[in-house]
Amino acid sequence: MDGDESELKPDLKEEAKIIIKKCGRLPLAVATVGGFLSARPRNIIEWREFSDRISEEFDNNPSLEMIKKILASSYEGLTYHLKSCFLYMSIFPEDSDIRYRRLLRRWTAEGYSRATRNRSNEKVAEEQFTALLNKSMIQQSKTIASGKTGFCQVYDLMHEIIISKSEEENLVLVLDDHITSRSKDKVRHLVVSKSWSREKNDMQNIVDVSHIRSLTVFGEWKSFFLSKKMRMLRVLDLEDAEGLQDPDLVPIGKLHHLKYLSLRGSFGVFNLPNSFGNLLNLETLDIRGTWVTKLPATIGRLQNLKYVHAGSLDDEDDQPIIKLLHQFRSIREEMGTRFAVSYIMLFITAWLRNLDVCGVKVPRGIGRLRSIHTLSIVNIARGKALLKNLKKLTQLCKLGVTGINKNNCKELCSAIADHGRLQSLLLRAEGNAGLEGCLDNMSQPPKDLKSLQLYGNLVTLPEWIKDLKILQKLSLRNTNLKADTTMEVLGNLPMLAILRLQDNACEEEELCFGPERFTGLTSLELLNWESLKSVKFERGATPKLKVLLLHYCWQIHNGGFSGIETLSTLKEVSILGYNYDQTYTEFKEQLQKQLDMNKNKPNLSIL
Repeated sequence: MDGDESELKPDLKEEAKIIIKKCGRLPLAVATVGGFLSARPRNIIEWREFSDRISEEFDNNPSLEMIKKILASSYEGLTYHLKSCFLYMSIFPEDSDIRYRRLLRRWTAEGYSRATRNRSNEKVAEEQFTALLNKSMIQQSKTIASGKTGFCQVYDLMHEIIISKSEEENLVLVLDDHITSRSKDKVRHLVVSKSWSREKNDMQNIVDVSHIRSLTVFGEWKSFFLSKKMRMLRVLDLEDAEGLQDPDLVPIGKLHHLKYLSLRGSFGVFNLPNSFGNLLNLETLDIRGTWVTKLPATIGRLQNLKYVHAGSLDDEDDQPIIKLLHQFRSIREEMGTRFAVSYIMLFITAWLRNLDVCGVKVPRGIGRLRSIHTLSIVNIARGKALLKNLKKLTQLCKLGVTGINKNNCKELCSAIADHGRLQSLLLRAEGNAGLEGCLDNMSQPPKDLKSLQLYGNLVTLPEWIKDLKILQKLSLRNTNLKADTTMEVLGNLPMLAILRLQDNACEEEELCFGPERFTGLTSLELLNWESLKSVKFERGATPKLKVLLLHYCWQIHNGGFSGIETLSTLKEVSILGYNYDQTYTEFKEQLQKQLDMNKNKPNLSIL
């Protein structure tokens, strides 16, 4: 930290990164801490002890006390609206990765991000997030689609400040096993932590829930968490809550002011009650990662509904069955062995029978959702209600469709081609037939399409792909295309920035990026591609490439990459899913040598 970083041993470098992160990466804070540590022994034990008690050191050490004051002044310098957005993040536990869309949808539901004459509330929320990011109040912690914000974190010391401020203003109350006394004032946001293990009477004695505007559960769900007194509730966030089941959903239909409802990751949820049709103010419904296969018949009543996220798998991180099996241990720890086995066996059974377990069936009344912006993923093999009503959904910008086959593809192509606002489109088909011949009937693609995901056997790209002049992101999975012709077409898309090729997207074992091709590409993801053996970058190819992801491509070994040293803008190479054997070691060493020859000195990360 103080002096040349190259003088530090590797273990001290890693600890220094942790300390810098906890300082919020503010230059003055980092410099002050660096000076403080320079007077101490340079050993891992000393630095780790400092890192573990950094908050206490900042409170008690005069030479460090000023840093907290600086951080506090950074908060005080925020505008009123940014302060509200930032304090709201005290709902989430320290060091937790907060999903970007989850946060923005919640801000909007709470009224923190209000629309103006020229900007939607979604746009305002995005600008507020960017402002907090630029002011170093938060940091991007994970990305999706390489470079696109997926998750964020609050810096450790900043988290302490917003916790303190939110307590002063009675904004957030966190129920954990340390809380003993009753909250004296009206609390707006209630959080049930993982450590909370008490009963109904304890909760009633601690907090008056009649003024609660949001309820967030991070641990085990208990039915008494919901109360008839919660008439003001706008946000009910049960993402990844343990033990939630269908009967627990019935009372939710009485929360008439609810704007945001997330059941994401609730393995015990199979059906949504018709009482959800009473949630007339609902804007966001997130049931991704549940076993729900159809939306309730009453969904058409929800005239304010904008975002529907459904399907048992995430369209941003769709995983094959082998990776799901790797997750068995964590599922077992969270839900118990018996439930985990049932969950895995149910998924395997569906997979072996070639059933499409992604997506939900929508009812006939779906056409009344005139405010809908996002609808993903819908299974049209279970009914054509969506196709008959798609033209009525005039505000729809993001659509995900699965269950495509020869019986419905012509009608689907017609509905999509005539839709004027679609910016993001996912098309998926299961089985050997896949998408082959299903997408050729589209007279012209949506003119504003920026993101396209095609999942399923395709063999040849549709002719209209080459007309997507503003396409920025493309994902191909199990498409079994011819590599040469595919790369020629895709390489000429002028604005393509993110390319994801997954699960034998192409038939060949080799992938070649030719000169003056992919001129706008910044991110390349090669995922779960078992047959891929080599990737070649010719000089002049991908002149803007920054990130290269290589995940579960086991056949790429020594000599598998060539031309990496010519990628002048490359910053990050990420590898995941290799066995740590001699072959892997040699491959890693060879890849590192190529990166060392690159004048940009890209970072190699092994996940």
